[in-house]
Amino acid sequence: MAISLNITSAEGQNGTVEAPEELFGISAEEVRNHIPLVHQVVIAQLAAARQGTHATKNRAKISGGGKKPWKQKGTGRARQGSIRAPQWAHGAIAHGPQPRDYSQRTPKKMKAAALRYMLSDRANAGRVHVVDFGIGETPSTKAAKAALDPVIATRFTTIVFSRENINEWLSVRNLAYVHPIFADQLNTYDVVTAEDVVFTKEGFEAFVAAKTAKAEKEA
Repeated sequence: MAISLNITSAEGQNGTVEAPEELFGISAEEVRNHIPLVHQVVIAQLAAARQGTHATKNRAKISGGGKKPWKQKGTGRARQGSIRAPQWAHGAIAHGPQPRDYSQRTPKKMKAAALRYMLSDRANAGRVHVVDFGIGETPSTKAAKAALDPVIATRFTTIVFSRENINEWLSVRNLAYVHPIFADQLNTYDVVTAEDVVFTKEGFEAFVAAKTAKAEKEA
């Protein structure tokens, strides 16, 4: 079974396109039941994006401090072994952060399910749109903005393009409230952080074709 999404053209003409229910038609109750899954996928994606290149110097990485600053006994002061010990100014850092990999293992099926739930959540709220920008051979931000304004106003939006929509992508990249992305890159985080999700007609077809083919392959 399919659901209908509105297609808005640059001239203001409206039409509809059928969207697979398994991608865009999951019930609101089912989405709410799987919020922990969506949360886990988003946290894993944010963790994977961390560089993990932070580092502090331990005693082995600081020059100097090889000589005991004063003798062990008889001075009345606390015993010290090195001026590069952590308690000294300009000394080493104890237990500081070191380079590490923050990525988490997330099964592909979990990521795919989380994306379906979030797309359905936006669709249930009427926040998934298909827009025909009508961009020709030359990119035009003015034309793209004119096509988007009646649909999203200035709400922060993820716009999904096909790999062939280069001029459309160039047309929207300077809009501060738009996050452009290609259909094969669409992920849960980019849907969660967007108030609206807009597909170009070609981007929608590419996304649905890829997900449908993958589902048939797994079946």
